Amino acid sequence: MNKTIRRASVFCLLMVLALLGRATYVQFYEGQALADDKLNRRNTIAEYAQPLGDIIVAGSPVTDSKRTKSGDLAYQRGYKDGPLYAPVTGFASQAYGSTQLEGIYSKVLDGSDPRMQNPLDALTRQRSPGGDVLTTIDPAVQKAGYQALGNKEGAAVAMDPKTGRILGMVSTPSYDPSKIAGSSSADGAAWKQLEQDPSKPMLNRALRQPLAPGSTFKLVVASAALENGLYSSIDENTASPNPYRMPGTTTDLRNESASAPCENASIRTALEYSCNNVFGKMAVDLGQDKVRAMAEKFGFNDAELDVPVRAATSVYPKNMDKSSTALSGIGQFDVTATPMQMAMVSAALANDGVMSSPHMVSKVTDSKGSTLQSYPDSDGTRILSSKTARAMYSAMISVVTDGTGSNAKIDGLEVGAKTGTAQHGVDNSKKPYAWFTSFAKDPATGKDVAVAVVIQDSDADRSEVSGNGLAGPVARAMMKAALASD
Repeated sequence: MNKTIRRASVFCLLMVLALLGRATYVQFYEGQALADDKLNRRNTIAEYAQPLGDIIVAGSPVTDSKRTKSGDLAYQRGYKDGPLYAPVTGFASQAYGSTQLEGIYSKVLDGSDPRMQNPLDALTRQRSPGGDVLTTIDPAVQKAGYQALGNKEGAAVAMDPKTGRILGMVSTPSYDPSKIAGSSSADGAAWKQLEQDPSKPMLNRALRQPLAPGSTFKLVVASAALENGLYSSIDENTASPNPYRMPGTTTDLRNESASAPCENASIRTALEYSCNNVFGKMAVDLGQDKVRAMAEKFGFNDAELDVPVRAATSVYPKNMDKSSTALSGIGQFDVTATPMQMAMVSAALANDGVMSSPHMVSKVTDSKGSTLQSYPDSDGTRILSSKTARAMYSAMISVVTDGTGSNAKIDGLEVGAKTGTAQHGVDNSKKPYAWFTSFAKDPATGKDVAVAVVIQDSDADRSEVSGNGLAGPVARAMMKAALASD
C-alpha cells in the first residue's frame, strides 16, 4: 500500500475512533445532564405531551389541562379561580417554568416521578399519567380572606393551631396564572405586564414578604418576660416610666395615645393599649439574647421553614445596642416577620404553648389515587410552659374585649388578638403597615384557628391606618369562616 494512502487511512481510523469515543462519552456520562438541561426543549415537549395532574382543594381540582390548537406542546395548564388560589398553586408556564406547588411537585404532576413508573416505563422513558397534590386549604376560609382584603395590598394566613394545617393563604393584589401558562405572544405580554407592575402581584406576601411586625411582636416579648421570671403574672405592675428614655439616647419612646394608662402598666394592660414604653423597657431588662431565644422558639431566624413552599426568614437581629434592643421590643429596628410567622405565634399561644409545624399539603398521589407521600398532622413541640401560654391566651382575649382588637369580636366564640402598626421609610415617612394576629375558639366544639393579617397599603389616609381598623376585619372574616366550616 502506498505510504501516503496508509497514513491517510490510519488518520481516518483515528478520527472514527475519536468520534465513537466522544459519542460513547456523551451517551453514558453526559446524556442525563443534557436530557435534564432546562434549555432542552424536548423536556418541555414531554412535560406538556399529556394532561398534568391536579392541585386539589377540599376534594375538587383548582387546576386543569387544556388541549392546545397548534404547536409542539399538546397541553396547556389552566386554573379555576386563578387569582384566588395563585398564592397556593403558583404557576406552571410553557415559557416561564413553574413555581410553588406547581414547581415543587412538577414531576408528580407531569407523571415523570420515578415512584410512579414501572420497570417498562423506566426502560422506554414513558411517562405515567400525572398525579395529584392534595392541599389542606379550606375554600371557605380562602374566599373569606380574599374578599375581605379586596383591593388592598396585603396578605393573610389561617392555620389550625393543633394540627398545623394551613387553611387559607391569601395575597393581594393577585394574578391569574392561566394568562401566562402558554407560550403565545399574549402570554408574553401578560408576563411583561406582571413583571413591571409596581404592586408585584406575583409575590406571595404571605410567605415571601417579611416586614416589620410592629406591636404584634410584643406577644413574643411578653412571653419571654413570663418564661424568664421577669414578671410572675400578666396582672403584676411593671416598672415602666412613661415615656421611656431609651438607654444611651435623648429619645423618648412614647405611645400612640397620650391618655393610655401605660405608666407601670401590667402586661395585660400594656397589651390592651399597646404600650410602647412597657415593651421597650421590658426588652432591655430581659436583654436581647433572652428575647431572641424566645423569638427563635416561635420560628424567627429559621432559614428553612418549608410549608412545603420555602418561607422567607423572619428575623430577630443580633449585636444590638440597648436603644436598638428597646426598639426591637416593639417590633421595629431590624425585626421582620411574615404573616406566616405571626400566625405561628398566635397558634402556639392558642395551643397551650405547643407549636405545630405548618403545612398546606396533606398528601400526593398517583393518577389512580395511591399515596406516594403523606404529610401527617404535626404532634407539635412545646415551646413555652402551659402557665405562660394560658396567661397570654387570657391577655389576648382582653385585647379584643377591652383593648385595641375590638373588630375581631365574634359572638359565641373566644377571640384573642394583638394589633400592630409598623412604621417604615426614612424618618417613618411612608404609610405604616397594619398588622393583626389572632385566634378564635369555639368553646362548644373545641375547634380553633389562628390568623395573621398584614395590610401594606390601602386607600386609607395615614391617620386612619391601624391594625384593628384595616387588618382586624380580614382576620375576623377568616376566623368566622374557619369555625363555621365542617
